[in-house]
Amino acid sequence: MKLDETDRKIIEALIRDARMSLKELATQAGLSSPGVSERIRRLQERGVIRGFTADIDPKALGYSLQAIVRIRPLPGKLHIVRQLIQDIPEFCECDKVTGEDCFIARLAVPSIELLDGILDKISDKAETSTAIVKSQPIQRRPPPLVVTEAGD
Repeated sequence: MKLDETDRKIIEALIRDARMSLKELATQAGLSSPGVSERIRRLQERGVIRGFTADIDPKALGYSLQAIVRIRPLPGKLHIVRQLIQDIPEFCECDKVTGEDCFIARLAVPSIELLDGILDKISDKAETSTAIVKSQPIQRRPPPLVVTEAGD
């Protein structure tokens, strides 16, 4: 997907603060408010901007423990395990991956006991390997925004 310098400025500003006013965003991008609004609309139509969201700190909600769980469904249990993961709200993220494991998931829980209870729900349908998250030196971030020159 090709981005120009103006698109990049708009996206980077929205990453910093998705609630920024159109007027402030226009100032940062060097456009009028209607111009920025049109650019955002086009970025959404192209699928570059999928949505606007709030960044929630799980610890502030009492989820003091996060875990990364590698999940390997037992033969014939893939769809059941996938549905269980989707239905358990403590699973914050899940990727289907190649290799020995099928899923790598992130959970947020208030205690190790609750983590055990959640893993018990899938233990008869999948093998799991769990790592407790000590810190997150890199928060989830977008890939680099590459600007293409006109005519590229």
